Amino acid sequence: MAVTFSDLHTEQGIKSLEDHLAGKTYVSGDQLSVDDVKVYAAVVAKPSDAFPNASKWYACVASHLAKSFPGKAVGVSIGGSAVAASAQAEAPAADDDDDMDLFGDETEEEKKAAEEREAAKKDTKKPKESGKSSVLMEVKPWDDETDMKKLEECVRAVEMPGLLWGASKLVPVGYGIKKLTIMLTIVDDLVSPDNLIEDYLTSEPNNEYIQSVDIVAFNKI
Repeated sequence: MAVTFSDLHTEQGIKSLEDHLAGKTYVSGDQLSVDDVKVYAAVVAKPSDAFPNASKWYACVASHLAKSFPGKAVGVSIGGSAVAASAQAEAPAADDDDDMDLFGDETEEEKKAAEEREAAKKDTKKPKESGKSSVLMEVKPWDDETDMKKLEECVRAVEMPGLLWGASKLVPVGYGIKKLTIMLTIVDDLVSPDNLIEDYLTSEPNNEYIQSVDIVAFNKI
C-alpha cells in the first residue's frame, strides 16, 4: 500500500516520517528504492537527533547517493545544506499569511537580491562557476521483449559536455516488464533534462528500445 507523507519541511512532517521508519531501514522494503529518493528529495535538511530513525535513514540515503558520484567535493553537501536551511528559514514566513499573495509587491530584501543578481551578470571580470544538479530518471521499454541491456547501452551512449551518468538498476514493473532507473549529474548551464529526453533518449534511433523517460527526482547540488 502506498504511503503518503506531507509537509516534510516541518517538524510535524518529520515526526510522521520518524514514526513510519520505526523498526525499518528504508521507506519501502528492506532495500534502497525510488521511494527513498523521492522522500529524501522532499526533506530539506538532515533531521535532528530528536528524530533518530529519520536522521539515521537520511544519512544512509545520502551515503548511497554519494557513491553514485565519485570525485565530488565535500563542499557539495555543505552547499545543499545551505540551500535547505534557506528554504527552511523561509517556510515560517510563508505560514504567517494564510492568503499568500504570490504576485505582491517586492520586499526590500527581494529588490536588493534582484539588484545583486543584475550586478553579478554585468561583472564579466569574475568567472562564475555553473551550478550542478543530480537527477534520477526512469527509462521504460516498449514491452517485455525489449533488450534491456541494449536499452541501457543506448542511454549511456548519449554524451555531451556537462553530463555524467551514474549508477543504474533494473526494477520490475509487472508482466515480465522491467524499467531502468539511472542517476545522472548535469551542469545546469550546459544540459537541459527535457532536451536530453526529447532530443536524444526518446528520438531515433534510441526510440527503438525506449518508450518513455520520466524524471523521478531532481536535486540541486
